[in-house]
Amino acid sequence: MAISKSADRTLTGIERTFSADDLIVSKTDKTGKITYANDVFLSVSGYVENEVIGKPHSLIRHPHMPRAVFKLLWETIGSGLEIFAYVVNRAKNGDHYWVLAHVTPNCDQDGVIVGYHSSRRVARPAALAKIQPIYQRLLVAESEAADRHLGLTTSYSLLQDMVGQAGFDGYDRFVLSL
Repeated sequence: MAISKSADRTLTGIERTFSADDLIVSKTDKTGKITYANDVFLSVSGYVENEVIGKPHSLIRHPHMPRAVFKLLWETIGSGLEIFAYVVNRAKNGDHYWVLAHVTPNCDQDGVIVGYHSSRRVARPAALAKIQPIYQRLLVAESEAADRHLGLTTSYSLLQDMVGQAGFDGYDRFVLSL
């Protein structure tokens, strides 16, 4: 087992799995702080409830997840739309787990966004075989740029281009085709 350090986070290289019947669920406030995590979330991530409630959802962000995908995610849900995305998360001990996330805004009675709801299922291996090389290209674009902002801009454009070249008018349609 190779253990590496990336962005001050230990990574074990060990992939966690969970049942195809299980659903990881979390809710956040408008700023992304966790307000609810179900038992599956806690079990798979290795955290206990008091370690996640009130913490930023980025607590489980894996350093090998392209920032461009999160930029797209936040733009989409911030505009009131839902999004589907493949995401690799980091467990408390440094293990990782892939999910197909469905993130939706929660609105109050006046239609104002007050938070977000995320439901995650096991990612299909065939889909991961297609998405992982794409994410690797995005990470390279992010890391090779002269600065973080340029890296994000370059990676985001590259993501849009790859989705378009695959014949889709949006990341969601692309993701759901995998």
